Amino acid sequence: MAALQPVRGTQDLLPEAARRHRQVSETARAVAELYGFAEMATPVFEFTEVFARPIGETSDIVTKEMYTFEDRGGDEITLRPENTAGVVRAVLSDGLIQNLPLKFFYSGPMFRYERPQKGRFRQFHQIGVELIGVAHPRGDVEIIALGNRVLQALGVADRITLEINTLGDPQSRAAYRDALVSYFSGRVSELSEDSRRRLERNPLRIFDSKEEADKRVSAGAPIFADYLNAGARDFFAHVCDGLDRLGIVYRLNPRLVRGLDYYTHTAFEFVTTELGAQGTVMGGGRYDGLVEVMGGPATPGVGWAAGIERLAMLIAEPPAPPRPVALVPIGETGEHAALNLAEQLRNAGFSVDLGYSGNLARRLRRANKLGARAAVLIGDDEIGRGVAALRDLDTGSQTEVPLDELAVRIAALGG
Repeated sequence: MAALQPVRGTQDLLPEAARRHRQVSETARAVAELYGFAEMATPVFEFTEVFARPIGETSDIVTKEMYTFEDRGGDEITLRPENTAGVVRAVLSDGLIQNLPLKFFYSGPMFRYERPQKGRFRQFHQIGVELIGVAHPRGDVEIIALGNRVLQALGVADRITLEINTLGDPQSRAAYRDALVSYFSGRVSELSEDSRRRLERNPLRIFDSKEEADKRVSAGAPIFADYLNAGARDFFAHVCDGLDRLGIVYRLNPRLVRGLDYYTHTAFEFVTTELGAQGTVMGGGRYDGLVEVMGGPATPGVGWAAGIERLAMLIAEPPAPPRPVALVPIGETGEHAALNLAEQLRNAGFSVDLGYSGNLARRLRRANKLGARAAVLIGDDEIGRGVAALRDLDTGSQTEVPLDELAVRIAALGG
């Protein structure tokens, strides 16, 4: 039988990678708290309609990428491909819509069946924030500022560019859609098969195509800004003014879109050139129509999500965990005493590795392999005299220390 391997598009998060992931999520969580966002978590699977209805029955995510199955009770279940729909479902089903505005932070795994590539997996992890119930453009500014501060706190902001665009209000969007249909219909023979289908259902999604032919055709398409009404222009002007006041640098990208109908007004992405062709590390926008699509009252919303794997590739090496103390018992009496001593040292705040077997030499080799700062040797003789041998593993020096002074002497070694 061949050796078992992880499923394609998944990975094991071994300690070093897990430390990087934790650095990203804990940093983001702390920044979100500064802005008053409380952490929440939704189930990793939902009824399929939670995602299919808002994302769109004909979208690539629903038709090609979702992990959907029938459970033992006959219900159609989907592993979450993104978390905004799940958060909105929670707001509605838990009766939170009466408590607006709501500010949520989340972190966790998502699932999409897509071609694995650098920093992108079929099981991947995201951090994200959702601000629900705020219609004012200040909400967009705050959400973008929060994302920018997360990137600053991670030490990667100077290698990432903020791109923003406006998708206008529904009236502007309808006018733009008509213009796109007219333009792309005149060049339909040049479009890929997928984009021809998108033309019938949602022409904005053509801009998401990675096909070179589609990109060439899209380059000559009408610009959204030419179809914005006065209200939509004013909203976007307030967003840009707010970013200017905060000193947040951005670049206008008129081709930046969100293809789903419930998106309105602001769309934005933080992008980098250091991760290959797929350079987006954080993306979001305003989704004023989503709650209504999911059966709730018309309620504004804005948020973003960021890939933990991709951010983890950009950050500096996180601080290593504290170097442990290796407890090395000698003889059966030492083994019994070491159990209690290990707990006493842990109570004092030390990371303690207590070997389970092996002679003195083997246990000391393990201590060196773990990078332990010190080894504490204790046997019958030491127990009888109320001491332990403390070995500095950096210098090799060894001294006897009274047991009641052991924690203080270990702390004095530092590092």
